[in-house]
Amino acid sequence: MQASTFTYEDHAGVEIFVRKWDVDPGKERKGIVQIAHGLAEHSARYEHVAKTLTDDGFAVYADDHRGHGKTAGDLDKSGILGPGGWDGTVKAIRNLTEYIRNDMENEDLPLFLLGHSWGSYMSQQYIQKWGNTIDGVILSGTNGKQPMLGILKILSKMIVFFKGTESKATFIDKLAMKPMNDPFKPSRTPFDWLTRDEDVVDEYVEDPWCGFVMSNGFFKEMAIALGKMWKKENEEKIPKDLPIYMFSGEKDPTNNMAEGFMELYHRYEDLGIEDLSYKIYDGARHETLNETNRDEVKQDFLDWLNNHI
Repeated sequence: MQASTFTYEDHAGVEIFVRKWDVDPGKERKGIVQIAHGLAEHSARYEHVAKTLTDDGFAVYADDHRGHGKTAGDLDKSGILGPGGWDGTVKAIRNLTEYIRNDMENEDLPLFLLGHSWGSYMSQQYIQKWGNTIDGVILSGTNGKQPMLGILKILSKMIVFFKGTESKATFIDKLAMKPMNDPFKPSRTPFDWLTRDEDVVDEYVEDPWCGFVMSNGFFKEMAIALGKMWKKENEEKIPKDLPIYMFSGEKDPTNNMAEGFMELYHRYEDLGIEDLSYKIYDGARHETLNETNRDEVKQDFLDWLNNHI
């Protein structure tokens, strides 16, 4: 595997940091996977996924989203999405797709978007706007229902009014994120809900660019964005012939133990998506790609890709 990094300027002039993992010299490239990482993490955590993919002939690109990792650059800027907020961040992901497509070495290769968690939410919005520009989408740890969405919208708007968009969302984080660990008590760390693999959890806890508190503006933008994109008239914009593969842990607290995951799957089914499949992994938590059975998860994902090139 060949690893490199670069930056590109998005539509609003924000410099976005990207990691690229390519197949070894002399090996045929048969496709491309663009990764959209989750909330309060960064692209480097997907290197092991990239290794699996590049070994099989897929080149991999993964950016650090706005307010995250090397794109943010400074922890004081963590959780702040910048110009255009949520929508601007989704458009920046689209800008990376355009960058990849414009590279002559990628000409005519199938391109798939893999979104995990927050990245899967942005991928849901992406395929409503630009679904006909990619060859398939993979949604990891995703969700289609947030019962507290209305409350989050009202609360975040009030806090932003008094404290500002860039203020740290300590209260909302305590209210919305901390309870994720409740199903796994007695817990060893505040992030046991991520995976059963304690080494992965420890690495996450020790990484200053993981698990940080987002801004109040982010939660306001998320509540608005989810409310819009989960409307039927917007989900109907997804191309019916776009292949969609979804996977989740059975014990994922972000989607109410896969209940919200299945609600999204059935909505897509009712929309008439022609190539739609899913898998739920017994006992697995939120980060299935980092779970104790991750080799199985990655192989299933790889098999799906190979069936779609």
